[in-house]
Parts: sequence; structure tokens; C-alpha cells
Amino acid sequence: MPDRGFILTPTTRVVAGRPEIHLHAVMEDGAPALVIEDRFRPYFFVRARDEDVARRLADRRVSPQALETLDGEPVLRVEAALPRDVAALRDRLAEAGADALEADVRFPYRFLIDRGIRGAFAVSGPFELHPGVGRVYRNPTLVPASFVPRLRVLSLDIETSLDGEHLYAIAVAGAGGERCLLVRDAPVPGGLPAFVERFPDERTLLERFLELVAQADPDVLTGWNIPDFDLPALQRYCRRAGLLCALGRGDDEIGILRDPGFSREARVVLPGRVVLDGLALLRGAFLRLDDYRLETAARTILGRGKLFGPDDRGEQIEASYRDDPARLAEYNLEDARLVRDLLEKTGLIELSVRRSLLTGMQLDRVGAQIAAIDSLYLPALRARGKVAPSVSREGPEGEAEIAGGLVLDSLPGLYRNIVVYDYKSLYPSLIRTFNIDPLTFVAGGDGPPEALIVTPGGAAFRRGEPGILPELVARLWDERAEARRAGDERGAMAIKILMNSLFGVLGSPASRLFSPEVANAITRAGQHVIRITAEAVRRAGHRVLYGDTDSLFVDIGEPDAARAVVRAEELRDAISGAVAAEIARTFGCESRLELEFEKVYARFLLPELRGAAQGSKKRYAGLVAGEGGDRLEIVGLEAVRRDASAVARRFQRELLDLVFHDRPVEGFVRSFVTELRAGRFDAELVYKKALRKPLGAYTKTTPPHVKAARKLVGDAGRIVAYVITRAGPEPAGQTTAPPDYDHYVSQQLKPIADSVLRWLGGADFDEMTGARRQLSLF
Repeated sequence: MPDRGFILTPTTRVVAGRPEIHLHAVMEDGAPALVIEDRFRPYFFVRARDEDVARRLADRRVSPQALETLDGEPVLRVEAALPRDVAALRDRLAEAGADALEADVRFPYRFLIDRGIRGAFAVSGPFELHPGVGRVYRNPTLVPASFVPRLRVLSLDIETSLDGEHLYAIAVAGAGGERCLLVRDAPVPGGLPAFVERFPDERTLLERFLELVAQADPDVLTGWNIPDFDLPALQRYCRRAGLLCALGRGDDEIGILRDPGFSREARVVLPGRVVLDGLALLRGAFLRLDDYRLETAARTILGRGKLFGPDDRGEQIEASYRDDPARLAEYNLEDARLVRDLLEKTGLIELSVRRSLLTGMQLDRVGAQIAAIDSLYLPALRARGKVAPSVSREGPEGEAEIAGGLVLDSLPGLYRNIVVYDYKSLYPSLIRTFNIDPLTFVAGGDGPPEALIVTPGGAAFRRGEPGILPELVARLWDERAEARRAGDERGAMAIKILMNSLFGVLGSPASRLFSPEVANAITRAGQHVIRITAEAVRRAGHRVLYGDTDSLFVDIGEPDAARAVVRAEELRDAISGAVAAEIARTFGCESRLELEFEKVYARFLLPELRGAAQGSKKRYAGLVAGEGGDRLEIVGLEAVRRDASAVARRFQRELLDLVFHDRPVEGFVRSFVTELRAGRFDAELVYKKALRKPLGAYTKTTPPHVKAARKLVGDAGRIVAYVITRAGPEPAGQTTAPPDYDHYVSQQLKPIADSVLRWLGGADFDEMTGARRQLSLF
């Protein structure tokens, strides 16, 4: 009976001049394994009309295929001896005027795509047991399988001297238990906790650490920012000690790849294990935090934080290492625990697993949307007898403008019982409704009208041939519904993320499916749907206050909250029927759109654009009343903006809470300003803003955060925290002058207050705080 496994790292090696695919995996029983395949060869395609050029350049490795391009031209298959030869052959073909097709699919992924393997597999055949690597299969039978693995996760954290020159301690938590390894050449008076192991020097500590990792044998290594700090530092310390920093399953040293852009983000290559950075996982998890420091994330999600405070953490580490190593060990271990507990509570590693099983992407590449769609689209295309182009390296000719979603003008005001409708997965639903796909796209709309679906934007698609994307959406839609019925929220989320990435792939020049015409067909159809939905609401006698991409905010004129819910459901059914009838009448298509009644805002604020009488877009606040209590939801306003000060966020939330509950506000506003000027909120005056380029590149203008960064003692980093003082913007924690309270009152509190107070019909901010009376004295 075949054994089932899950792929951790698909890699390539060249052994004795032959390419080998190495699939490091974890088996269903938790044991590690390595599948080696040396029979597969790298290949790509060329058009049959380029046969002479292909045979001249590739010699005898050219063969006919019963396949054709998207345009219907026959193709030939071209094999290369080694994966690295593909790029050279592609370039030589291009110089000769011939295109190479599907010539940029990574070799191990090409193997997996051709066999339909997405993460999980079943393997049959003999194997040998190798220490550290586990079962080693060579050229076995490999087929797709379905199962969800349980991965062993080890969180690590290191502590170093302030200058980074000396390693003090390494803590691990997770698979294999909890340990802190401490460099200390003499016994510690009073002893150390049981979880601490003491070593006389860095080398012996590092040897023990490498041994611990091998013994724990995790599938996943994690930590906080470890690709940029912990692992490069460990690699540096190991090299200094004459050791190989081999943390994978095998003898290879870790490899660290850095993004060439300004961000310089790092990715770690580790055969047999995957490095999933907790910071990167949380950033990509749709969890909005004030910042993504471990302290902030842990306090927000776990309700506990680091054991040393942020203000003088470096000094505390130095002092503890020198005078109280037990305290340093506890701090070090707690950092490793925090990351482990964060990932367990959020389920982010499990979500990565589900995304990998869905697309076949390696765990640390599940966010690679283009490659993920390739893994699903290319096999389906091959089943249709087609091959795809390579990604264009020239880029699109001219500017390819992709239309966005429709944002309706808002009607500013303060309202009661506002109904929110939302189209479930709008863009995927439009793909199904109008059969939108690169394969079915008809350039110029040539063909008999009855055979075409002409979308609202004018793009035409074949009516009789189901597209690959519509079929993929239909399958994923059903799978997501099944996952939700089974209570598998992580599986459902993985599918939702994948479906929502389809439009992005069509609109990205880095994708082989890039097509501005096809991408715009989706967005313009979406614009049309929102317009006809809004019109259906108006015909029913109600006001549309605002609309954004896939949502409508409707005033149904119902003062009673309970009756508003009942009427909202009835209106939803009527609107859905009207929209479906309009699509059938105009386009001859069956609507796959699903309008959902999302919620009722008991109170709802649409503010005006600052300095203008018109409504602003993507900015509103509402109060949702429920059995578990009221919930304040804020979009785009200062209370949820990271570039607003904490005092502004506090002020807006408290003010809205009072207004939405019909409580008096004048006393609150007046006392808040008084307390601000008295210094009560000094800890909340900090602004945070990211540097988008190196400091020296800011030449034309100098924003406040740049001015503060240039005054900072030490490295500014990407996020600058600063305070507006009487001496101008200064780095937080390094100010030389008192805060400029007038700035915070006039630039933060006053605009926030007046955006709400104008709808109450009473005094404005200046009247409440006495500012207008003071000005009248001059």
C-alpha cells in the first residue's frame, strides 16, 4: 500500500552531470523522507514553424507534440540536458527570432505540475534509511494524494551583545521541548533554572544548538524576523567558530537569499525543513496591528509580552547577562515561546499548509500568487491540448492601464439603521458569469454574435467553450462551501485567498496570463454590476449612501433596528432577482452573483472630505449592535490609520462612541484637550511612518518623518517613530524640546471633532474649547 507524504522543500541537484529532483518531505507518521527522481528532464516548447532553428540549437532533443499554442499553432517539445541550460537555450532562440513557451517554469515544480501533485503525494517503492534524512526513495512511483500533515515546529531566538559581535544565548521552544543555551565561562552564584544549559564559549554552545535541532527534528523553524537577524547571525557565528551552520536535514549550510530591492527582504533555503518567519506570516495574515514588533503582536493577540520593556531593552540585556544570567535566560526563552504561542493561536502555519495543499507551492512560497495559479492553470491547459507562453521579459508595450473597482460618491451625514450589502467573491463570480478566461478571449470580438459573450466593457469571450478559470472558480467555490460546512475555516480561508488572487494574476505583467483586456473585462463588469444594483435599490424607493467595489450602503428609512433586518433581507432578494434578470436580458448569461446582506449599522457616519462639502471615499464609521454588545467598526479614519498618533486614535474612538450612543460630547472634548495640554497623553503623541527610500534620496521634499530620522542617533530602520515638538519633528525617545501641544490640538483633534460635530447641530470644536473666544480678544 502506498505511503502518503507532504512536500517540504522541492529542490534540484546535479549529480554526475545528471539533474536530480530532491523532494524533502514529511510522511503521514511524522517521519522525514527524501524522494529522488533522476529520470525527468527539463523541457519547454517552441512553435512548429521554428523547427529549423530549434533543431539547429537543440540538436536531437526536439520532438513533435499533439499540442498547440493559445492561438492554435502546433508546437514542438525541446529538452535540455540541465535546468540551467533552459535559460541559455531560450536566449539563443530569442536571438534567432523564435519564442520559447513555458520556458520559465522551475524544474522541480514542472515535475510536480506534470504529475498533478500539489503538496501531498503517495509513494510506492523501496527505500533506504539514512541518518538525519530519513527514508530515501529513488525513482519511486509518485502520484497525487490527499491528507493534511501535522508539522513539528521549533521556535528559536538568540540574544547578542549590543554590537552583535558576541552571542550570549539561544532559546528554543516547541518540538523537542524548551531550552536556553547560555554562554557563561563560570558557574552562576545561586545556580540557573533547569531549562538552562551553560557553556564556556560560543563554539561549544553552537555545537550543542546544532545537536538540539537535529534531535528535535522539526519540519518548520520559526522565530521573529529570523531570516534577517537570527539566522544570518548564527551563520556568522558558526563560520567564526569553524562550524557548518547546517540546520536542515543533511549537511548543507543554510542559504540566505535577499530581495535586490530597497526592502532587502530575506528568504532562507534549508533542505528538508522550512523557515516560516512569524513576522512575515503575521504581516500577510490580514491582521491589522499598530506595528509588527513582537511586543505589539504578543500583547494584542496573547495578552502578554516580552519580559524586558522597550525603552532600554538593550541595556537590560547587557546588565542581565553580566549580573543576572537567569533573568536573561527567562527573557530569551519567553521570546521563543511568544512566537510559538502566537502561531498556535492564529493557526498561521496550518493556514500555510492548507494553501500549499491547494496550490502545490512550498510553505514559504504560498504567497507567490502567480506561481500558485500556474500550478493550477497549466495542467488544465495541457488537458485542453494547449501550452502557455513564457512570461514576457520585455514588459508590456506602453502603459497597460487596469481599471479599478467602482467607488460611488458618498452622501455625507450621520445616519441610523444603514444596511450593508456585499457581493460574495465578486470578481470570481464575474469570471463564472461571463466565462472570462485568456483561453476563451476573442481579440477584436471577431465571430458570430450568438457565439460570443460581450462583457460590459466590450471584451468578447466564446460562449460555447467553458473557460479554465470559470471551471476553477466553480470547483473552488464548491470546495470552500464544503470546508465551511465541515467547520474547516483554515481550508475555507486558503480557498478564498486563492480565488481572490485570480484577478491580480491577470493584471500583472509578471504573469504568463497577463492580459489587460481580460483583467479589464472583470473590473468593468464589476463596475456595471454595482451600477445596476444601485439602480435596483433606487427603483425600490431607497437611497444608496455609498458604494465601493463590491459593497453598497443603503438607507432603507427604517427607524426600528429589528424591522430593518427583516426589510433588508426582503430587499436583498428583490435586488438579486432584478440584477440576475438584467444580466440575462442584456448579455444572455446566467448570473453567478451572490448578494449577501452583511449587517445593519445602528449608527453610521460618512464624513465630508476635509475642506470640501463633498463626501470622502473609503472613510466611514459604524456601530453594529449585537447580542454580545455593540461593536464599533471604522474604515479609513484616523482611529485605524497607522500614520495617526495614538492620541488621535483614542480621541476619535471615544468621541464616536459617545455620538453613536447619543451621549453629550462637549464636556468630553473640553476635558480631553485640557488633559492633552497637561501632558497626560505624552506617551501617545508618537507618529510612525515608513521610509520608502534611503534617507539621502529625499531631496525635493523633506517630510516630518525624514527630518526626525536625520536627527536620530543610530540606525533609523524602515519605520520612523517621531514626535512634533516645539523644535519640530524629533525622534521618539530622543526629543530635545517639549511637545507642541498646539500642533496636536489643531492638526489632530480639531479635524476629527469637526467631522462629527457638524452633524449634531450644536457647537463646533473651537466653541467647545474656547479657542474662538480667545481669538476674539486680539
